[in-house]
This record gives sequence, structure tokens and C-alpha cells, in this order.
Amino acid sequence: MREDRKFDLKAGRNLLRVPDVPALIDPTTVSFASVTDPKATRVVEQSFEFDLTSPQKLLSRYLDREVTVEQARGTGVESITGTLVSTQGGITLKAPDGSVRIVNGHTGVKLPSLPGGLFSKPTLVWDIEAASTATHTARIAYQTGGMTWWTDYNLTYSEPSPGSCRLDVGAWVTIVNQSGASFENAKLKLVAGEVQRAQPRYAPAPAPAMAMRAQEAKADGFAEKAFFEYHLYTLGRPASLANNSTKQIEMFPPAVGVGCEKKLVYAGQAAMPFYGSPMTDRNFGVQSNRKVDVYLRIPNAKANGLGLPLPAGKLRVAKRDDDGSLEFIGEDLIDHTPRDETVQVKLGSAFDVVGERRQLDYRIDSAAKWIEEDIEIRVRNQKPDETVNVIVKENLYRWTNWTIIRKSGEFEKPDARTVHFPVRIAPKGEAVVRYTVRYTW
Repeated sequence: MREDRKFDLKAGRNLLRVPDVPALIDPTTVSFASVTDPKATRVVEQSFEFDLTSPQKLLSRYLDREVTVEQARGTGVESITGTLVSTQGGITLKAPDGSVRIVNGHTGVKLPSLPGGLFSKPTLVWDIEAASTATHTARIAYQTGGMTWWTDYNLTYSEPSPGSCRLDVGAWVTIVNQSGASFENAKLKLVAGEVQRAQPRYAPAPAPAMAMRAQEAKADGFAEKAFFEYHLYTLGRPASLANNSTKQIEMFPPAVGVGCEKKLVYAGQAAMPFYGSPMTDRNFGVQSNRKVDVYLRIPNAKANGLGLPLPAGKLRVAKRDDDGSLEFIGEDLIDHTPRDETVQVKLGSAFDVVGERRQLDYRIDSAAKWIEEDIEIRVRNQKPDETVNVIVKENLYRWTNWTIIRKSGEFEKPDARTVHFPVRIAPKGEAVVRYTVRYTW
């Protein structure tokens, strides 16, 4: 947070109090600088006062002092005056004659005055030394917790022709302000990227998610630019953020007709961890999963209708029904995605396409140090009038050295432990993948 304020300073020492600052401010980041006379104006001391006034705190300041407690009696009110002895479990008063009275269910307490050291609002306090009497424009800056932001992507899916898909992409920034302060007509800047924060020895406030400056700006949307090793998004118009509020602002104009690719992936077994030695138990990892997952791949390229640095956030996809209504079909989280990279999101599992994985045979020779395993995967397409393409994904988890010695079809090897068998399945049809893998060590 950075803002400019005007202060009337006299020559010599000045005590400035600035209320209405966030309750979750990080005091170690506070700075004060005079724009009017920076060389002849200096900060002698600064502090953050956050011991806010509350009934319990006020009463605790009046222990061993005289107070008056009001208590309802029938249709009237009785006033009881005495020395405050305790505030635990009620108010305990000591009368001048030495007797003690415990008052429960009081209607009010009269105190002589407001004690010092308590504030109604979080307050920054500066001890400033100025060279001359003048009105100064001072720049105040600090970091605060309790503020965060993320991006929500709303996509509308369509299939203009069989085997192709298009997306209309809209993006909104969601900003949550729970800092304890409101910001009027602030200039909003969002930093997207993994910004390292050193962890202090004490429990820190949440890291600030945005930078703000209270100043005028022209009415415009977000302007994006590279900033250090991150990306900076500056809103071209003032924005007001009330305390305990959530605000949404359009990130960029909707992108229409963005190309995408729908993929069906059958992973009959879960991804298995690497244990550092061959997995010789024949029953390990052979449990079958029936679900075929649905993915969307979206090239983030200018030629594809996007080509923008996409901050991390939630991506929701809907499809228009025959009656014109939009129906939700899935959502996923995406990480920060640069230009010319591909976004891949999981939308859910297919209803009419199912899979089945079996271990047909298992052979091991511990002396010769090898394992052979025969696997069969069946994927069924129960759609009555649509052909589907499915990637059968197999995780070769038993050991790092493996060779597929027999196979029913060609496969791809995306990494050292995974193979993909692409299959095409006709309506009401079935595809069968069989292979034998040999592990050696």
C-alpha cells in the first residue's frame, strides 16, 4: 500500500497520528517520506498502535479505581459505586466500608474518562523533525496482510464440427479485502508469480497480494507488462475496496473462438511412487480403475486467440444446451501460464466410456533378476452414435529398467516411466490393449 497525504508540520518536532490503516499491517515495512522537503524532514521514531478500545480492555484499565455500575431493578436502574476489584465472572466492587459485591448482568458502567494508550482504530504514529513550518505532502507506504487475489476463468465450450472444439474465454480478478481498512479510489496493481517471502521468527501476517496507491487514474482495464521475473497487471481506473468485501474486475476482454482439444485418458492404475528397489509383489498396484478422465488442452498462443500471460486461478467450463442455457461441465485449477505454453485441465470423468485393466500373467526369476508381466486393458464406448479417441496411460512402476517385449499396438513414451497407447473406439465398440513388459535389475 502506498498513498500520499498532506500534513501541517511546524519547525522542530511533530507528533503525527494516522488512523484508518489496516489492522494486519506489517510494522517493519512502514515508511514515511516528505515529498515537499525530503532532505530537511526526517523520521525520529515511528510506531504502530493496535491496542484497540474494547469494554474488557477499558474495565481492566480501571482495576483498583472507582467506577459506577448500573443494574436493572424492576422498572428502575440501581447505581452501585465502588472500587473495581475484578472483571472475571462479573464485576466485583469493593465498597468504602470494606464489603465486596459481585454484580452480574449489569446494564452499564460509568467511567471517569478514557484512559491513555487505547485507540478506537489502528493508528500509525510518527515523531517527525522538520526544518520549517509548512504544509508537506508525505508519501506513506507499508505492506499488509488480510488481502488476496486470484483469477477466475469462465469458459464456454462448443463443438462447431465433429472432432473439434472452441472456447469463449472470459477472465475476472477476484479481490478479497479483510485487512481491517477500506481503500477509496486506489490505483490497483497485481503481481502474478511466485514471490519469495522470508519467514520471520514470529508468526507473520498473510503476505500482501497487491500493491495500491491512492491516486487518480484514467478509466481503463488492466494493462499487463513483464516486471522483473513476474508479470504486473495495472488497473487503468480507480478502484475502491471496502473492508470485509469481495470485488471482481474483468481481467481482459473476452476471447472468442479459442481453439482447444478434448482428450479422454484412461489410467487404469494410479501413479505409483518409486521405492528404490524392484517391486516384486505381484499384487502390488494391480487394482483396476474404471473411470476415463476428460481433459481440455488449450494452447495459450496468439494464433489460437489467446497469447496472454495467465495468472494462476480457477478455470470453469460450461456448455450451451439446446434451449440456450449454459450448463456447468467441470472446473480445475491452473498455475501461472506464460504465453505460448499449453493449459491442460481436468473436467471430470466420462459417463459413457469406461475402462478395465487386468494382470493376465506374472513371472519372476529372482536369481536372474527379472520380472515379466502381461497386462490387458479394455476400454468400452457405450455412446450410440459417436466415435471416441482414448489415450490408455500405463505407469511402469516396478523398476526403472523396463522393455515392452510384446504389444498389440504402437505406443508413445512421454517419460521414463509412462507409456501411452492411443485407441479409437467406434460407437458401442471396444478397444483392447495387451502388452508384456520385462523389468531387469
